[in-house]
Amino acid sequence: MVDSIFPTPLFAEKVAFDFTPVADYVGAIDYLFLLAVAIWGAYCCVILWRRMAQLQFSSEDEQDAFLEETERLLDQSKSSELIELCEGDFRCIPQLTLIGFKNRHISHAKLKTLLVERFQRDVLSELDYRISWIQTIIKAAPMLGLFGTVIGMMGAFSKLSAATEVSPDKLASDIMLALITTACGLSIAIPLVLATASFHVRLGRLEDFIGSGLTRLLEILKK
Repeated sequence: MVDSIFPTPLFAEKVAFDFTPVADYVGAIDYLFLLAVAIWGAYCCVILWRRMAQLQFSSEDEQDAFLEETERLLDQSKSSELIELCEGDFRCIPQLTLIGFKNRHISHAKLKTLLVERFQRDVLSELDYRISWIQTIIKAAPMLGLFGTVIGMMGAFSKLSAATEVSPDKLASDIMLALITTACGLSIAIPLVLATASFHVRLGRLEDFIGSGLTRLLEILKK
């Protein structure tokens, strides 16, 4: 009686969900995200590279020449010429010179603290912001690649479960999605890792370069 109400074939029938359309759709979105993070990473690298180049003099001799000119103008009490010289130059030392000149009435210790804080807040914080974005992309790109790998393999296994025999060409698109997204994620992350290492080296040199100039500037302003 039970068999007549609930026939066995009803439960024996195997229903497989076709995941292929979902895999194609999500895979396309994953490609778009990979493209977006690649563009943003390249943009941050270009901006960071240009910003570091704009913040310092091309050589130590050029920086020393500027500081000598600053000392000469201060000795001759040519305040307007010194302000004009610094206002048109957006590199670190000229801007710090302008801030130090306008606050030269405070004590040497307070002036040093002020200039160091302004350098850290206006310069280093901006550079750290860009570097942090690059480091975020370094972490996100392989994860997006891994996500594409999972989606591609889910699509492949969905086709395998839906039929007793599946030709290799039907699995090729899903396997290619898995491999290409993984390769794209690594291709984005690896150059950015090397670029970040280079930026940290340049940032250390920038700090040393500005630090030596700042020491000389404080000696000039102390007179």
